[in-house]
Amino acid sequence: MDVSQLRTILWLRWRLSRNQWSRGGLLNAVLITIVTVALSILGIVSGIAGVLVGFLVFDEASPLKLLVIWDVLSGLFLFVWMIGLVSEIQRSETIDIGRMLHLPVSLKDIFFINYLASHLTLSIILFLPLMLGLCLGLILGRSGFMIALVPLVLGFVFMISAWTYCLRGWLVTLMVNKRRRRTIIAGVTFAFILLTQIPYLIDNLQHDRRERDSKTTQKAPIKGQRTTRPDDQDEKMLPRGVLLAHDLVPFLWVGNGAMSLAEGNILPAVLGTLGGFGIGALGLRRAYRSTLRFYLGQSTGKKTAKKVKTEKPVAGRNFIEKQLPGVPEEAAASALATFRSLSRAPEVKMALGTNFIMVLIFGVMIFTRQSDRIGDNSKPFLASAAIAFMSLGLSQIAYNQFGFDRSGFRALVLLPTPRKYILLGKNLAFLPVAVGIGLVLLVFVKIALKISFLVFFAAGVQLLAAFLLLSMMGNFFSVLVPYRVASGSLKPTKCSSKTSFMIFISRLMFPTMMAPIFLPPAMGLLWSRVGWLHAETTNLLLSVILLALLIFFYRLSLNPLGHFMQRREKDILQVVTQEVE
Repeated sequence: MDVSQLRTILWLRWRLSRNQWSRGGLLNAVLITIVTVALSILGIVSGIAGVLVGFLVFDEASPLKLLVIWDVLSGLFLFVWMIGLVSEIQRSETIDIGRMLHLPVSLKDIFFINYLASHLTLSIILFLPLMLGLCLGLILGRSGFMIALVPLVLGFVFMISAWTYCLRGWLVTLMVNKRRRRTIIAGVTFAFILLTQIPYLIDNLQHDRRERDSKTTQKAPIKGQRTTRPDDQDEKMLPRGVLLAHDLVPFLWVGNGAMSLAEGNILPAVLGTLGGFGIGALGLRRAYRSTLRFYLGQSTGKKTAKKVKTEKPVAGRNFIEKQLPGVPEEAAASALATFRSLSRAPEVKMALGTNFIMVLIFGVMIFTRQSDRIGDNSKPFLASAAIAFMSLGLSQIAYNQFGFDRSGFRALVLLPTPRKYILLGKNLAFLPVAVGIGLVLLVFVKIALKISFLVFFAAGVQLLAAFLLLSMMGNFFSVLVPYRVASGSLKPTKCSSKTSFMIFISRLMFPTMMAPIFLPPAMGLLWSRVGWLHAETTNLLLSVILLALLIFFYRLSLNPLGHFMQRREKDILQVVTQEVE
């Protein structure tokens, strides 16, 4: 490492930052100074708090308690770190390496400075002093033997930060394509939401086991049998699988090292330190090599281009040119085009992914609850409620069908197609999504609540009825209250107070709109009490009648809603195509 070059690079970075602050004005400089001082104070306070907690609270803690404490602290650090990763998924370079390629400077120094600067984040400022302070407190409160925790914590943080930097560098090469960039952001957000719900799912899966254990512990102890005191809980050993996980999983090495040091064994802490620094060095080396390949133009992709040139044209019609049986040609083209657009839009994938997570959570929740406590009269209502719950998740897209088209809505305005066929095609594009998610949820209900096949079939008919209700109300509100959605997210653009009020009213009307699907189970319960027909048979028959009536009213609504769209298409075009972000 050339010290003079490194000093020059640091001076250059400082000069660029100073110029940016001066161009921002005095107020910007004052705000940056306040934020810097606040973060510095936060780091100092967290470090002092760690020393005090380690010296005064955990000075006599058992090895098992130390393991749990460090596992919780490592988990909180990773959670806050992932939040920062989602909010800024693509790394920002402090010094642009591309502008330094023609200079006789060491790229390793620039890469190292960028690596350090990119991780001056809230999670590092808050947790690293806290962890080091806790180590110092344990050293002062227990023994100098705990000093081996310091390199173990540094290796853990280095391992996480190095591979995060490598991941961000890999995402840079993928995000050159803007559509792929939005898809990656949506996918990472979806994965983060799913990971945050894993503890809730595990808690629901263990619900019955906890209830059985609580009932067992409530039994009176046998005479002469020794009861377990609360103080004895710390003396129990962890299961062998948990101990094995702490030996193998790198995220748990800090807790394993703290427990081993409290027991007088330094070997796990030393091995964890070597493993953390080794894995981190491997990630940093890979990040450096991938960064050089990116800036030198050596990224992969040339082979795929050659393959595309040599490919022979595939015979057959385009996806948009396909026909749907029993559907007019204009409506089929609109449905297929909308379905292809929805399958490519990251914001729609995010909305459907969030809906899938909610369905998964709801399914696990009802699956783990004991169905014996639920009466047979309540099960048809729960099946109908599951359908209404699924429709609520789709209403965000169904109520604003043109907001995701943006500039593509111009093509719909210029088409010489009856507007009712455009609305019909928009609805048909949502049909596979609604039916697919609804059937998955109904299967959960069937298995968890052990409902009969008559109730299951009635719920399937109600699923189609709910889709028709959602389509009719979605067509109306999409024409009446359109609003543009920001690209790559579900966030609407700046709306007027009138539009915001109408959006609120449309959401408020959702329970009233879904009320008809609860009529068949309600009438079935009523008629069974009177003694006319069995509740399940009545539920199925009335569900079929409701579906037939809604098909009639849906077909009847297409013409007036199509004319309504034709009168307002200029207003819709102005709203969904106007850039106001």
